Amino acid sequence: MEQIKAYLDQIATISNEDWAFFTSKLQRREIAKKDIFLKINEIEKHISFIETGVVRLFIPKDNPDKEITFGFSFNNQFISAYDSFLTQQPSAYQLQALTKTTLLSITYEDLQEVYAKTQIGNFIGRLTAERLFLIKSKREQNLLNLTAEERYLKLFKERPELLKVIPLKYISSYIGITAQALSRIRKRL
Repeated sequence: MEQIKAYLDQIATISNEDWAFFTSKLQRREIAKKDIFLKINEIEKHISFIETGVVRLFIPKDNPDKEITFGFSFNNQFISAYDSFLTQQPSAYQLQALTKTTLLSITYEDLQEVYAKTQIGNFIGRLTAERLFLIKSKREQNLLNLTAEERYLKLFKERPELLKVIPLKYISSYIGITAQALSRIRKRL
């Protein structure tokens, strides 16, 4: 709980009463390595804070080599199929733990109650949504403005730990190239 408290304290000051109410709604979930904990066409029921672990967001395909990885989330970040969570409609993608992962999760219904009954709930919700949007926007801009090699170098300058925990096939998909093209880039560097 200390990690999520430290994260939220960066955003705003939370009263002890609001904090107690919010944490009463959190559920700790342990996800095994490689487990898919939200499948395509399921409705996202949680928004979660990653205490430990790495999560991949991806669109599955019949051929696993054709899956499209479009996001990763790490320790001290929120994770959700956020569009499905907001609309309570089926998800068009899946969430998979790439490592053993520990989440602090809140249900959609409980979050609505936090928004309604706490002074800080809506503020934190808005700022968290804004941060998720900025991550998505940055990725889209990188795909449009940078070469594959530049995207690869930028990714590992910002997140060097990725090489240790994320298979290269997911990284190549994330930066929008084939595994073979990524192999050629890595040989040149």
